[in-house]
Amino acid sequence: MKNEKPLILISNDDGVSSKGIDVLVKTLAGLGEIVVMAPDGPRSGASGAITSELPVRYYKVKEAEDLTVYKCSGTPVDCVKLALFELLPRCPDLVIGGINHGDNSAVNVHYSGTMGVVIEGCLKGVPAIGFSLCDHDADADFDPMLPYVRKITEEVLAHGLPKGTCLNVNAPKASVLHGTRVCRQTDASWGSEWCRGQHPKGGEYFWLTGKFTNNEPDAEESDRWALEHDYVAITPIQIDMTAYGLMDELKTWNLNV
Repeated sequence: MKNEKPLILISNDDGVSSKGIDVLVKTLAGLGEIVVMAPDGPRSGASGAITSELPVRYYKVKEAEDLTVYKCSGTPVDCVKLALFELLPRCPDLVIGGINHGDNSAVNVHYSGTMGVVIEGCLKGVPAIGFSLCDHDADADFDPMLPYVRKITEEVLAHGLPKGTCLNVNAPKASVLHGTRVCRQTDASWGSEWCRGQHPKGGEYFWLTGKFTNNEPDAEESDRWALEHDYVAITPIQIDMTAYGLMDELKTWNLNV
């Protein structure tokens, strides 16, 4: 129907009770009908993981005007798949992941459950945005980024996104933001990723930790540079992972047996 309100599906990887998803819902109020299907607890680092060996359940948590909230026992991607299959009356106009408590710029995009939500939406042909704040505090202050969250959402609802693309939006932990910058992903990596310990009942255990290394700190077109200079970084990403520049060279190799 022409007069239908936009249908917005929201999920995250911090769980249905996180502050980030709560302030996101409040920030987007009035833009359309919002359905939240989020994990019942933290799922950080879930990336594109799906549940294939256990059943998945979901339960309604809240219902109000233009808002229905569900919690799900599965991963962030499970949440999107289940909402599309089971809950929504039609294909949503937008899928949003967030607002994440933590940085999803640079290489972090590959590990992020929040961006797993976004990429799953993109795979289903739905415009999708991931919002993240570079602050892991459970009571993080999202207020400086919220006008940007609403504005970017309005623009995507108005213009859509090209097929196979989505947006990774990160905001720095700063009281004053200088605006937005459209950026590319920074060349970065994680090292020293495990902390070794001795279990009191014997044997070793390992706790995931790590040291982040920015391999191009002076690259002004990168998302990390934008964040370190108090800009909201908007990075368009695509789901086609083909390395087109390598195809012609591979065709010159002797790959047949």
